[in-house]
Amino acid sequence: MTQDSAPTGPLAGVRVIELAGIGPGPFAAMMLADLGAEVIRVDRVAGVDATGDGADPDLLNRGRRSIAVDLKSAAGRDVVRDLVAAADVLLEGFRPGVTERLGLGPADCLAANPRLVYGRMTGWGQHGPYAPHAGHDIDYLALTGALHGIGRAGERPVPPMNLLGDFGGGGMMLALGVVAALYAVRAGAPGQVVDAAIVDGVAVLSTQIHALRRLGMWRDERGVNLLDGGAPFYDTYECADGRYLAVGALEPRFYDELVRLTGFPPDGDEALDRTDPGNWPALRAAWARLFRTRTRDEWTDLLAATDACVAPVLDWQEAPEHPHLAARRVFVDHAGVTQPAPAPRFSGTPTALRRPPPQPGQHTDEVLTEAGLDADRIARLRAAGAVR
Repeated sequence: MTQDSAPTGPLAGVRVIELAGIGPGPFAAMMLADLGAEVIRVDRVAGVDATGDGADPDLLNRGRRSIAVDLKSAAGRDVVRDLVAAADVLLEGFRPGVTERLGLGPADCLAANPRLVYGRMTGWGQHGPYAPHAGHDIDYLALTGALHGIGRAGERPVPPMNLLGDFGGGGMMLALGVVAALYAVRAGAPGQVVDAAIVDGVAVLSTQIHALRRLGMWRDERGVNLLDGGAPFYDTYECADGRYLAVGALEPRFYDELVRLTGFPPDGDEALDRTDPGNWPALRAAWARLFRTRTRDEWTDLLAATDACVAPVLDWQEAPEHPHLAARRVFVDHAGVTQPAPAPRFSGTPTALRRPPPQPGQHTDEVLTEAGLDADRIARLRAAGAVR
């Protein structure tokens, strides 16, 4: 799963040009690279560090090569258009209108390559009242209703890091959209624009909650529902050592297994009917008292390999060492760095980590030579500061 050789994976042979950005755009490019695409990252010339040595520390940039181009120069933009002409995909994450002003917008690039899939990553989308303005993950979650639903009852909403917006609703949706558009092109359709907006993606991710509301199975209050920490059998509990267990015993048979193995309820508590939300506060208090009688790892030894649906809450360092994740190689070592392995897995076209994150401009001459630029033109571009 870790090598530095010819591309492998289901997207082997797909060529992607990525205009460097941060967050969800690079994540989408990482996903495509992990799946075998050849991704060329176009970094800023100002980002080149002549003293830089070894791999760049940003794992989101793994799997690609980097050239450094001054997009404000006409010669630099010509270089990008040359690369686009021979590519399958272009990815960009600027505010709406920026690439158009640079002469690298959809019309420009599709004129150079009518089969191109032009992937655009923004928070608000390419149109709408908020489209021209800045925003971040927390803002997109707030507007879609998702942030309202995350947090404890009676307390303020809690940002779920930036996993839900930037990476789930953003980068992953862009990667899916690009692959779908590539499929259409391979079937004979022309190239097209993929407008991936985080607000769109997060809204789609919340479809089940909207369905549950329509069915009368979800209340709008925070932290009082089956899957938001409201139910005592779907929550986290502190143990005797201050560490935590995650309990997800939703179905009756799994809850019964949890009860049987733990000896619930503890002395002095009642085994109340868990299907009555009115009993949830008392049940939660009883479970909390029980789980505080042993350490996290003692409970894990008792419950983890059962149908009680209980798992230890591991920290970032512990997770790669867990026996199940280790057996599946969910985390791998590549270029001396432990990191998540590519996912999902393919039986016939296995994926691999081929390259560590590049330093900006690390492969400029190599990539431009492959694109057909001769040594004299590359030298002139460097002398003019159009590339580095």
